[in-house]
Amino acid sequence: MKKILVAGSILMLGVMVAGCRTLKQITQPAVKADLNITSAVLPAYTGLKARIAIADFDVRAAKATFQIGSDLREMLIPALANSSRFNVVERQVAAIGTQEATTPSLGVSQPAGSLEKNKIKTADLIIAAAVTEFEPHASGGRAGVGGGGGVGNGILGGLLGASLNKAHIALDIRIVDATTSQVVVSGRVQGQASDLAGGFTAGSLGNSELGAGVSAYANTPMEKAIRICLIEAIRYIAQAIPVAYYKY
Repeated sequence: MKKILVAGSILMLGVMVAGCRTLKQITQPAVKADLNITSAVLPAYTGLKARIAIADFDVRAAKATFQIGSDLREMLIPALANSSRFNVVERQVAAIGTQEATTPSLGVSQPAGSLEKNKIKTADLIIAAAVTEFEPHASGGRAGVGGGGGVGNGILGGLLGASLNKAHIALDIRIVDATTSQVVVSGRVQGQASDLAGGFTAGSLGNSELGAGVSAYANTPMEKAIRICLIEAIRYIAQAIPVAYYKY
């Protein structure tokens, strides 16, 4: 009888140790991308470049702020410039098609006479993006043995059954001809991540500095989701712009 009790105690101790290890993975996770799309970096490029400007981001998601939109734009600009595919012209307006958006100081295409006078390199395309989804703490599955946290009831079972945090962001992107204001192409990109063990290579955005708005999500699934989404935005923009605009 004594031997049986000792064996039972050893077995319970083993289960508790395993539970502690699982709990450590839950409470101190390395974030893993949970996507159907690849986050591969663009291949090397040495050809002609397109001249673009990035409009202020339009924020439509309820849980996002204007500051977050501004931070996303500031992360996207250097990443596009460093891709070797674009000459990025600075632009300080939020909207497309307004009178402000056609002034020489904003870097948008102007008649030859005004270009001569102002000596400004102008953008042929405006990249306009809207934050349409922003969910830092979406409900997810449950971590634990068998995916259900189920080692019976009680404290140990509750710990192993802790909910996973999933984060999601989506951007609607329009590529607009700066001279005609015609939408050349439009599409949607997204990023999603959860707090499972593992990681991913973020490429040119992997170590970029976070702005004041986005920094609140540093080292969380939301940060990973943002970086993945911006990488996908870069890939989309590079692939969607017609070849005719690559001329510099």
